[in-house]
Amino acid sequence: MHRARRRFGQNFLHDPAIIEQMVAAIAPRASERFLEIGPGSGALTRPLLERGARVTAIEVDRDLAARLKRWDASDSGALQIIEADALTHPVEPLIEAAGQALRVIGNLPYNLSTPLLFHLTAPTTGIHDLHLLLQREVVDRMAAEPGSRIYGRLSVMIQARCRIEPLFEVPPGAFSPPPQVTSRFVRLIPHAVPPLGDTDTECLSRVVAAAFAQRRKTLRNALRGLIDDAGMAAADIDPGSRAERIDLAGYGRLARVLEHSSGHS
Repeated sequence: MHRARRRFGQNFLHDPAIIEQMVAAIAPRASERFLEIGPGSGALTRPLLERGARVTAIEVDRDLAARLKRWDASDSGALQIIEADALTHPVEPLIEAAGQALRVIGNLPYNLSTPLLFHLTAPTTGIHDLHLLLQREVVDRMAAEPGSRIYGRLSVMIQARCRIEPLFEVPPGAFSPPPQVTSRFVRLIPHAVPPLGDTDTECLSRVVAAAFAQRRKTLRNALRGLIDDAGMAAADIDPGSRAERIDLAGYGRLARVLEHSSGHS
């Protein structure tokens, strides 16, 4: 039995009923190509392979990676293991190599979930959907609406990229060792038509990060040095508002003001 390593944030899924429920939600088909983040002991990898899917899995733990490589003893190519840190391994080459839209799955380590979410949803094309197991609070933050106390940078940036479908909760006892929190399985579907159009991603990121850096500040103060009152008026945004009151479209307008003022093409 592989001992979970704290530095990798490992909690291995082992409940057969939960695994079956997750596979049913994913609904894998033969010949589909999957990118799996952190396969661990292969709780989801094996059911995918049994259904004829092809899996590229990124595993940072070299012992687990070596064990999973032995699964494809026939060298069929159905399973490819990449021993690497998923946070730094580029996704675009994997999409290109697949030759078709990738489906992404993963039980993401809680200590890296937010940066991994940004990394995995960055490609604008080539990802069909993502099925991820995350801390419940992270899913709640992603799906939060304007005005909510948990609405923030993660909400805006992920909603700009994907439709969010929370599916079901997974209790701590479904893992070994059990985490201290409840998890939630979520489906993310990249927008076929981005809701903010061709808004510059870097400008959007800068505006949103600054707006939520100090939530108690008004936007006039939070965005000082980026967008002045005239720019906010052009974006139809009240400078006296706070970050959590602005919806996705509002942040898109602010990003376009910044884009034009900073000379982005």
